[in-house]
Amino acid sequence: MGEQPIFTTRAHVFQIDPNTKKNWMPASKQAVTVSYFYDVTRNSYRIISVDGAKVIINSTITPNMTFTKTSQKFGQWADSRANTVFGLGFSSEQQLTKFAEKFQEVKEAAKIAKDKTQEKIETSSNHSQASSVNGTDDEKASHAGPADTHLKSENDKLKIALTQSAANVKKWEIELQTLRESNARLTTALQESAASVEQWKRQFSVCRDENDRLRNKIDELEEQCSEINREKEKNTQLKRRIEELEAELREKETELKDLRKQSEIIPQLMSECEYVSEKLEAAERDNQNLEDKVRSLKTDIEESKYRQRHLKVELKSFLEVLDGKIDDLHDFRRGLSKLGTDN
Repeated sequence: MGEQPIFTTRAHVFQIDPNTKKNWMPASKQAVTVSYFYDVTRNSYRIISVDGAKVIINSTITPNMTFTKTSQKFGQWADSRANTVFGLGFSSEQQLTKFAEKFQEVKEAAKIAKDKTQEKIETSSNHSQASSVNGTDDEKASHAGPADTHLKSENDKLKIALTQSAANVKKWEIELQTLRESNARLTTALQESAASVEQWKRQFSVCRDENDRLRNKIDELEEQCSEINREKEKNTQLKRRIEELEAELREKETELKDLRKQSEIIPQLMSECEYVSEKLEAAERDNQNLEDKVRSLKTDIEESKYRQRHLKVELKSFLEVLDGKIDDLHDFRRGLSKLGTDN
């Protein structure tokens, strides 16, 4: 009947790097079919996967194999006969769980099949020993009779089976030694992987610290950028203030020019002021003279009453004019005083 598929799924196939025993190498470019096969004749189980015309997995399941889930969608197992470690990447955690459960089921079936085979070997060995004893007894007896011939034929068959069993035992011993060596290599690879994991943990810790440092640096840079933006705003305000001050300075310069122009007029005003002062002194002298004349006129009035009647009207008019001139003179003085104060 040959081999029959009992379970099929799809996954990405990987193999461990034979040189480093650490890194995974993809055995397929895309997800391929991975199947469990049962060989009725040999009572054995295999995992087989084919990518096009290339067989990428041909692993016979033995009781000492273990399928390990290393992540939510990835699992692996070691095949000592193929001297490699296979890895499968699934598209979902459910597919990985089903494959792992089937692996455990097939592993238990392989163990039962191995136990049955071992029982058959032990039974055949016991029968062979018994046949050898019976054969010795037959040599001492006569060889006559068809029953003896049949027993001899059976003994020959048992001898052949015993020889084959011994050869199988030797073969299994060699395979057991190979498995032990493979287990030792796998143990070494596992220890190296553990060391690599520790190294990766240290590297992760270093990277995490570096990431924290970079985050703090980014925060500092952002704070510096904020300060720079605030400084830019201050600079903009200062520029506006400088422009305002420059405008005020231009206005002050214009006023200064006007004042300079006015200062050019000051000497002329000073000359006019001196002229007015001279005029004022002359007016004061005239006023003094007029006052002297008034006193003289009053004396003359007292002495000459008869002239007073005739000159009263004239004198009154004269006094009024004189008072007006005096008022004008005082006003003129006040104006000069004010002009001097302003200058």
